[in-house]
Amino acid sequence: MALLNLIEKDQATGRVAEIYESMINTIGFIPNAFKIFSPSEHVLDVQVGNLGYFMRHKTLGGKLLAFIRLLVSEQEQCVYCVGMNSGILLQYGVLPEMIAEIKLDASKAPLEEKDMAMLLFVLKVVKNSSSIEQTDVDALKKLGWNDTEILEA
Repeated sequence: MALLNLIEKDQATGRVAEIYESMINTIGFIPNAFKIFSPSEHVLDVQVGNLGYFMRHKTLGGKLLAFIRLLVSEQEQCVYCVGMNSGILLQYGVLPEMIAEIKLDASKAPLEEKDMAMLLFVLKVVKNSSSIEQTDVDALKKLGWNDTEILEA
């Protein structure tokens, strides 16, 4: 339950109404993950822009990003986000029993070496950002990641 007054579709005006209409036309509904930003047209617009950017990202694939979101959400105990990203991973063919196993051991995620290294790096950053060393970044670069991609992940 949200503690802020969220704007529902029938109450939306201006840019919020435009964004809601676009979401309904694109995916058929307005995800709660976006409704939470509705009290601020600016923040909602930025979040929608970020979604569009990452959906079209040339190197950070949807499956990798869904695993990142899932495992960070699991670590931060965001039940809604865990459920949403589990659903996305089902669309990538990751079975529920695999997701349960991956939540316990991220290295079991069905990813190529390059993507796996990025996933494990991001999880390390989230768990303890001061534990990151130059060798961690160098290892990603050796696999072909660049500074922009590392930051965006």
